[in-house]
Amino acid sequence: MSKPDTDQYLIASEPYYRSLGNEVALYEAAYGARIPMMLKGPTGCGKSRFVEHMAWKLGKPLITIACNEDMTASDLVGRFLLDINGTKWQDGPLTVAARMGAICYLDEVVEARQDTTVVIHPLTDHRRVLPLEKKGEQVEAHPDFQLVISYNPGYQSLMKDLKQSTKQRFSALDFDYPELETEVEIVVHEAGVDNDIATKLVNIAHRSRNLKGHGLDEGMSTRLLIYAGQLITKGIDAQAACQMALVSPLTDDPDMRDTLDAAVATYF
Repeated sequence: MSKPDTDQYLIASEPYYRSLGNEVALYEAAYGARIPMMLKGPTGCGKSRFVEHMAWKLGKPLITIACNEDMTASDLVGRFLLDINGTKWQDGPLTVAARMGAICYLDEVVEARQDTTVVIHPLTDHRRVLPLEKKGEQVEAHPDFQLVISYNPGYQSLMKDLKQSTKQRFSALDFDYPELETEVEIVVHEAGVDNDIATKLVNIAHRSRNLKGHGLDEGMSTRLLIYAGQLITKGIDAQAACQMALVSPLTDDPDMRDTLDAAVATYF
């Protein structure tokens, strides 16, 4: 079998990531031991960017899989396909990553069905193998392969949570939104706005995060603040940019929208 092309999965340039603690060193140590990693934290707080940054820093290919409830085990490991010559096997992204020695990132893994996620179990212990039962092959993971998963504990429920048999195969890093000054720095860098506008955006976000559990499932993410800042740099009025990027995506409840609009009006 021909070797997978790793170049297309390499991160070409350094993704901007502002370290919030010792997570970079901790991840490097985990990768050195090839320990599977679990990243836990709210929406838009930088989990995916962190994985991209670490793949770039380590010089390893990265294959990202956005998990969803319709994803099957075959979507991960591969399937037989029909073509003009009959049937041929096509590796899924997890199998490709295991063969080439990539970092495989399962984003929002709890969105996948539990009967799908169990296929990762043999890759996350001493065996480091991926059985392709339909093909009758057992793929031994490349020495550089590492599995990384992420999810948002704020959306945990009895129906959407990882089994303990899955959780206890991973080491974990907890992520959260940055402190105010650090988040301002991130918004300035990523959105290209000045410090004053970034500070106002972050203050609006802090107000929304105080409403979590009191009408909002989740507060405004750092990602949304960057979107608002980017709209402002394109000449959009600040209040309109905030309405479009911060308020409308967050809730459809009229009272809650009024509350968030009032927060925007306070700063803009």
